[in-house]
Amino acid sequence: MSGPLLVAVDDDPDLLRDVERELRNRYVPDYRVRCLRSPSEALSTLEALAAAGEQVALVLAGEVISDAPGTRLLAEVRRTFPHAQRVLLIGWGRLGHPATGEAIFDAIAGGRMDHYLVRPARPPDERFHQAISSLLLAWAEARHSAPHTINVVGETWSGRAYELREVLERCALPHRFFLAGSDEGRAVLAGAGTGARLPVVVMPDGHVLEDPSDEDIARAAGTAVDAAGDEYDLVIVGCGPAGLSAAVYGASEGLRTLIIDSGSLGGQATSSSSIRNYLGFPRGVSGGELARRAYEQAWVFGARFAFMQRGSSLRRERDATVLDLATGGVVAGRTVVLATGASYRRLGVAALERLHGAGVFYGAAASEAPLVAGDDVYVVGGANSAGQAALHLARYARRVTLVVRAATLDAGMSHYLVREVEATPNVEIRTRTEVVGGGGDGRLDHLVLRDRVGGEEETVSAHDLFLTIGARPHTEWLPPTVERDPDGFLMTGADLSADALRALGRRPMALETSVPGVLAAGDVRHGSVKRVASAVGEGSIAIQLVHRLLAARP
Repeated sequence: MSGPLLVAVDDDPDLLRDVERELRNRYVPDYRVRCLRSPSEALSTLEALAAAGEQVALVLAGEVISDAPGTRLLAEVRRTFPHAQRVLLIGWGRLGHPATGEAIFDAIAGGRMDHYLVRPARPPDERFHQAISSLLLAWAEARHSAPHTINVVGETWSGRAYELREVLERCALPHRFFLAGSDEGRAVLAGAGTGARLPVVVMPDGHVLEDPSDEDIARAAGTAVDAAGDEYDLVIVGCGPAGLSAAVYGASEGLRTLIIDSGSLGGQATSSSSIRNYLGFPRGVSGGELARRAYEQAWVFGARFAFMQRGSSLRRERDATVLDLATGGVVAGRTVVLATGASYRRLGVAALERLHGAGVFYGAAASEAPLVAGDDVYVVGGANSAGQAALHLARYARRVTLVVRAATLDAGMSHYLVREVEATPNVEIRTRTEVVGGGGDGRLDHLVLRDRVGGEEETVSAHDLFLTIGARPHTEWLPPTVERDPDGFLMTGADLSADALRALGRRPMALETSVPGVLAAGDVRHGSVKRVASAVGEGSIAIQLVHRLLAARP
């Protein structure tokens, strides 16, 4: 057994030969290539490979094989190789064909395939290989074997080891975790040459961090700067989609830009395993990948990032806004964009809060998904993030139960996502239901569910619980002069109260808060649309308003 396999299936020998040529010329010897002529041969081969402990990274199937849809074969692949990327090959002439598009959408929504790809043209077909490389990277990331992956070794799954994994997850840094007593954990520790204090973090360049602080990780990853004492044209607080968008547009337009965040690259978007309705990504993109691309884009344009830094107060001084940092530093910005986003609300069940990191997770916890193989897991929430988490976990778990307080999924979830969730066979939906209890001896083993209509309670076995409920804006650190609604979201523009307008002394700009020169964008803003694309749009609009604010000053 050597490299992972790439499997192609088609009953047309000429078309199959074209695919085989491209795969062998580009991906051998890192991968092995197997080409098969019929669905029955493919299924028997996959079963034999699974029994032998082989790895299959990719399965490509023709649109029609042996007079049957290729998606029928792809649907069976997950049974033997749940991590494999399943791709339907279509002819170039089928692009834009309404019936083909509808069939692809239905197959993806029904969980029968993952992606589609136009058949390769005469070599070199770089577009084909760009797509194949992206698929192979997605497979590697799902298995925590992508390039530049950080290794974390700890004594237990919970405690500080879990906190470190949360930091790495929020910063969209690929990582994998091993228990110190496991064979893999001992191998990592031996290779690091240390008998050090646990947890240990081994960076991709071999740098070993013993029981590191969050700041240590930021410095080792090259994302920490000393922000104290500097003045910028633009200070952005928050590194989610809105903040990253503002950073890209601000830095690219010549503004001296600094982004401050307590440790989250991409905000809640990083918990999304696949965003399929984001413009320009017809095959979908993970929230982490989108955040990493935006970060690199802003960095190249000259934006500076100060991770593991948290604002503690904000005040106006002369023609600048001054931010005090929790670490003791001070930063001044001629303009400020508050893009601190919102985080999931706590469940408030004490017995479950004690198991945080030991079977109870806030957010989709993508790094934990492969560890639930064969288990029963629960996802709580009714918005897009909950649906995406359920679909991602369904690739690994025996059964996923989506617990929703509302009467229907349509109340808070995109239509395309509702169709996917409802069509996934190992996802069960329980509406009008809430989690009111649970526990376990050191790790979650059961939950208590309550019917919100009749009040009946039921105790169920559960290996993991993923919570994606509500939204709590990160605005508690701001002074009272920054006006908020009753839930803590920032008021802007026409939504400002009469008192705030009088204090401002002029008509506010669309995204401007009650403090002059301080804007708000994204999920933290009252009335904003809680979608990635909307946050990105508000971030770009904020920069146009920043230019107007700066132009109006002496």
